[in-house]
Amino acid sequence: MLELLTRPWTLHILWSLSTNGPMRFGVLKKNVEGISSRVLTERLRTLENQGFVFRHYEPTIPPAVTYGITDRMKDIEKVLAQLEGLARKWQGEGAKVTGGDGAPSHSARTGVHA
Repeated sequence: MLELLTRPWTLHILWSLSTNGPMRFGVLKKNVEGISSRVLTERLRTLENQGFVFRHYEPTIPPAVTYGITDRMKDIEKVLAQLEGLARKWQGEGAKVTGGDGAPSHSARTGVHA
């Protein structure tokens, strides 16, 4: 599962579906800026096969295909939200945690603030 979730574009696709709700392929492609149609199709097929995404097909002209997250993905959604919160926290602490060379600052290493 971790291998699947850490592939390029996968989390971006899942996050977009999670925050925006079910959407058609074209809209999803616009939301995941920079992804090719081929890669988006591959990721969606894999996510559908693993039970994270559903695919709803309507035989209209042109065909309407909608993708959304499954209950299985909703369980992981909570973890992703926690990771996002942690990333935002760390982003805000970035200047305090590392020195100019990227190494941990004195206060980050020792807990002592000068």
